Amino acid sequence: MAPRSKVVGLPKEVKEWLDNALIEGNFSDYELLADELQAKGFGISKSSLHRYGSAFEQKMAAIKLATEQAEAIAKSVPDDENALGDALLRVIQEKTFSLLMNMQDPSNISFASLAKIATDLGFASTNVKEFRSKIKAKAKEAAEAVEKIAKKGGLSTDSIDTIKRSILGIAE
Repeated sequence: MAPRSKVVGLPKEVKEWLDNALIEGNFSDYELLADELQAKGFGISKSSLHRYGSAFEQKMAAIKLATEQAEAIAKSVPDDENALGDALLRVIQEKTFSLLMNMQDPSNISFASLAKIATDLGFASTNVKEFRSKIKAKAKEAAEAVEKIAKKGGLSTDSIDTIKRSILGIAE
């Protein structure tokens, strides 16, 4: 097994400095970074920094790509009912459950971590349901207001019903 990276063992503030320096320096000049770390009292070779920086750069690129793709999808496929969010929550729940069922050594994960995952998923699901409920209530209020205005304006009952169904169809 390969030895653990010295970069991972850096104190939090030094690691944050290094991560920022890598990003600002466009993941280059590892020799300068090694010298600066040496001046701070941390002897890490430029090769070790390069290995860490390369992996970090790949993760940053993957996150950037995923963000760009998610934005493109959101723009091209509106999801007013958050079907994608619901699906994502279900996938996370399923993957977490599968992970637990297939885990060889349950001591690898703490109960607190599992409880946090379950709590976070519960809150996310509840927030989505609350949002949907509020949208439905607003649509019903709008339909009722339109009905009153349309009746005063002399619109036929059939026309009013068509408008109401159109408004409520968005939320139901």
